[in-house]
Amino acid sequence: MIDSCRHQLPPTRDSITHKFSIVGFEGYLTIGLTEQGQPGEIFIKMAKEGSTLSGLLQGFCRAFSLSLQYGLSLPDAVRRFKGMRFEPMGSTDNPDIPETQSVIDYVARYLECTFVDRPALRSAG
Repeated sequence: MIDSCRHQLPPTRDSITHKFSIVGFEGYLTIGLTEQGQPGEIFIKMAKEGSTLSGLLQGFCRAFSLSLQYGLSLPDAVRRFKGMRFEPMGSTDNPDIPETQSVIDYVARYLECTFVDRPALRSAG
């Protein structure tokens, strides 16, 4: 069930940035963390600014972030986006995710490995 109220992140928040490569296409995934150490927003920088891929990834990040902020659980979000298939796809430089079906599949699987399979990076305090 999704909340009808949006839970925005504070103006200053912790984040992690992860560099990745899919068949030679490099990218950066930045994950803004809630006060509980869970993802509350994501940003992907991968292609030349203004490119179709860059624009689509920005739209995906905005929708994904808003979904989390309105209460979609991370496991549900991962389940909905994991397995999406489009180029670039193939081998990665991440030993935990050696092959991926798309950038979105990679992001979903990275979030699953980092936050679903291993709870919050830091304890709430």
